[in-house]
Amino acid sequence: MEGLETVVLLGIAVLAGAILAPRLRLAAPLLLLVLGLALGFIPQLRQIKLPPETVLLIFLPVMLFWESLTTSLRSIRRDLRGIVLLSTLLVVASALAVAGVAHLLGLPWNAALILGAALAPPDATAVSALGRMLPRRNFMLLKAESLTNDGTALVLYAIALGATLGGSYTPADIAGLFALSYVGGAVAGILVAGAAYLLLVRVRDPLIINIGLLITPFAAFLLAEGVGASGVLAVVVAGLIISFTSSRISTAASRRQTESAWPLGSYLLNGALFVLIGLQVQAAVHEIDPRDVGSLVLSTVAVWLALIIIRFVFQTLSITAIRALDRRPSQRQRRMSYRARVVSSIAGFRGAVSLAIALSVPSALNDGSPLPGRDDIIFISAGVIVLTMLVQGPLLPAVVRWARLPEEPEEEELRLAELAIASAAVSAVDELAHELRTSSDVHGRLADEYRSHLAVSQALKASSDPAATTQWHQEETALRQAVLDRKREVLLDLRLAGTVDDTVARRLQTRPDVEEQRPTGVEDID
Repeated sequence: MEGLETVVLLGIAVLAGAILAPRLRLAAPLLLLVLGLALGFIPQLRQIKLPPETVLLIFLPVMLFWESLTTSLRSIRRDLRGIVLLSTLLVVASALAVAGVAHLLGLPWNAALILGAALAPPDATAVSALGRMLPRRNFMLLKAESLTNDGTALVLYAIALGATLGGSYTPADIAGLFALSYVGGAVAGILVAGAAYLLLVRVRDPLIINIGLLITPFAAFLLAEGVGASGVLAVVVAGLIISFTSSRISTAASRRQTESAWPLGSYLLNGALFVLIGLQVQAAVHEIDPRDVGSLVLSTVAVWLALIIIRFVFQTLSITAIRALDRRPSQRQRRMSYRARVVSSIAGFRGAVSLAIALSVPSALNDGSPLPGRDDIIFISAGVIVLTMLVQGPLLPAVVRWARLPEEPEEEELRLAELAIASAAVSAVDELAHELRTSSDVHGRLADEYRSHLAVSQALKASSDPAATTQWHQEETALRQAVLDRKREVLLDLRLAGTVDDTVARRLQTRPDVEEQRPTGVEDID
């Protein structure tokens, strides 16, 4: 198919998924994957290829950067030890477990190692799309792990592929590759984020700020890949730094633009990627000899189950070891229950990165002979992705309800912050009005508004009835929305009557829009 036809097809598929998913009560990525599988029955559509470099160079930088910007730094600091273990040792253990199972079922050992490297890391885009029903802490832990584990997986892939093509590696070589991947990726991310900070802190134009933010992940990825380090890790590090410094390098206008444009772009790329994965799965199935399908399906299911089991076993052993070495009370509070470990095991989705690694396996060895097991690697990788998405995805909500995981008191933190901010505003308004020589009318009106906001915040903080607080918010939101709708109706009447010009109407339309978004901020696109 032509490029424009492909873009239109993907756009229609993503639009259909966005419309149908809420009505069918399905997660949009699951529905988009099914749409891709269905479209793959059309022979012409199976010709659409997903080059591995497209995933790694176009899709991932933008999506990972946005996920990094919206990741909790406090959660990362609190669970740093667990994140490091999961993103390094668990990836190695998963790769070896997958390789062992696949080899037992007939895949050549070198090909099995490549398959293990491809399927070892949970995918950040899939986790972010399907894991949002998890409690905040569990979601952030899984999200941070999936953002940082690709560096380990790509090093394992390079080693496995190099060995398959005739290379050899000493322990020192392997240690050097891991050090280059992580240290080089982190340094590249720090350098690019530092350069972006120095540029953006001097800029106030929201358009320029967001163009700079858009270039940042690609620059970080390019710099890291140029020195052989992990481009994925560089993007994540740059995103975390930009997130931490965002209040200094962004303005209210640029943040509104960011919170509108980036979730939309991420949603479109994510949706298109899931449709393409479905198409690639169909293409992989049709390239396999029908006589081999049965054994490959068995291998796929066995590998899929091995990934779930090894994840649960690894977390159990890690907690046991940490319990023996660290008996601090704070550590005991952070330990995962066995129910939480079950949830984490089910939530370990595989996605685009795994498929990109599998598709990047060369078709021939250095001597020109076919690489043994390449088609099997692609088939099994695609099959495991489908199983994790279409089985674990719908299963996860039920498992979360069964686990009864504790929720963090996010609403309490929100009330505390609102009270602190409102108190600071009331304390500062008189002093600042004197410094700025503000007229008494303006000073009095603004001071009354801030005192009213403080009184409401104090009442909410003092309330011990969550239901009453929720009802208060619902009533306020309903009344505010009704008034804003009435404003928009009047503006529309003026516009239709020709009393005001279209350009004037558009400027006035912005005011109720801002007022509507003010209490909660711009709504994110899940």
